[in-house]
Amino acid sequence: MRTRLLPLLIVLMAAVLLALGVPLAVSLAGAQQQNVVVDRIDDTARFAALAQFVTDSPDEATSAFENERLTALSTELDSYHRVYGIRAGVFYRNGSAMAHAPEEWSLPAEGEVRDAFDEALLSRRSHDPKQVWPWQRRTLVVASPVIRDGDVVAVVVTDSPTGQMRSRTLHGWLVIGAGESAAMLLAVGAALRLTGWVLKPVRVLDATTHDIATGRLKSRVAAAGGPPELRRLARSFNEMADNVEDVLEQQRAFVADASHQLRNPLAALLLRIELLSFELPEGNQEIASVQAEGKRLAQVLDDLLDLALAEHSEADLKVTDIGALTAERVAAWSPTAEAKGVRLVGDCPPTTAWADPVALSSALDAVIDNAVKFTPEGQSVEVTVAPNGDTSTVVVTDRGPGLTEEELARIGDRFWRSGRHQNIKGSGLGLSISRALLAAGGGSIAYEHHEPHGLKVTVSVPRDGPA
Repeated sequence: MRTRLLPLLIVLMAAVLLALGVPLAVSLAGAQQQNVVVDRIDDTARFAALAQFVTDSPDEATSAFENERLTALSTELDSYHRVYGIRAGVFYRNGSAMAHAPEEWSLPAEGEVRDAFDEALLSRRSHDPKQVWPWQRRTLVVASPVIRDGDVVAVVVTDSPTGQMRSRTLHGWLVIGAGESAAMLLAVGAALRLTGWVLKPVRVLDATTHDIATGRLKSRVAAAGGPPELRRLARSFNEMADNVEDVLEQQRAFVADASHQLRNPLAALLLRIELLSFELPEGNQEIASVQAEGKRLAQVLDDLLDLALAEHSEADLKVTDIGALTAERVAAWSPTAEAKGVRLVGDCPPTTAWADPVALSSALDAVIDNAVKFTPEGQSVEVTVAPNGDTSTVVVTDRGPGLTEEELARIGDRFWRSGRHQNIKGSGLGLSISRALLAAGGGSIAYEHHEPHGLKVTVSVPRDGPA
């Protein structure tokens, strides 16, 4: 969930920062250009004041070139161009030059400079130039009319380079970009903290749900931290878990009590049937059938009691040599396998893990017994121990008939047995007991097909110690 929520928050914050930063950058560029334009307007106004009293006749201006005012105007224009690198000139209405700098510069026939000149002839200052962006190598043209006795006699035109202005704009943009980046980093950090604060109760709830689903019914959620809605959810979850645990405890108690209470009457009944068999002819099939069913019922009651105890007991975890323990169980079941004509082969190198030795032994007994029971004569059952990342595994494979996909989904359910194997002795509770014993210690049991035929059972126990 965090991988979906965090990018969404980052995109939203980036959009907000862009919505603030782009107008700010545009405003900065406009302000920089406006400052330059205002300076050029002041300059053109000063030059217009100097040119106001120079004669408007080009010939007379040429013959009176030594005129003090014209000389002062030319000197000012030269100094202006030399210091600032800005081309400037005063041009009569017909386009001829009164004074200009540099010498080679003249009024063009068309273009931005000519447009500004023509507009100034109408007795108004030229419009503000178009915005010049840092990547554009354009100039700024400003023109002001020279008015004498209410008439426009000449026009002052400045053509300014924009390198410095564009550099200042770019520098301002870099500052804005750095500020935006710093704000984005702070926003990402805040988003990380926010999502962590919001989702931490969800992760704890998910982990606790997994623990309860795998049999650790004592797990609960600490209802602290996070938004109020998630804290209420945590409290509600704990109440639900308490109720579920109470119901399961009542169920286990009922099964254990019922199994225990039924064993004594059943034992007495079997004893009376045994005594009755002495009064009947030897080999009576009816009495033998009754005895077999009674013993089967006694086995079911014993398994029910074992299952109730397995689901209720706490695992006594310790560092255990899984290889040695498995080799011991293989050796214990070898005589049974040989009597059935089945080869029981074990590959059990030393491998340590955290497990309850008694519970793991009982689970391995159930799995190996099941494999030997369903493996035909002349075939083999292989038991392999190996480390597998964070777990150690015991894999038991047989060459039996195997199970279908539907049967694989049901194996391990209480009292379930395949319809094809109803004639084989068993109560259908052995694998359920194994699963409960392993789950109490953080282990698991899995089933899958073994090619070309047979069943593969994988018993896994954790290699890391309990938290």
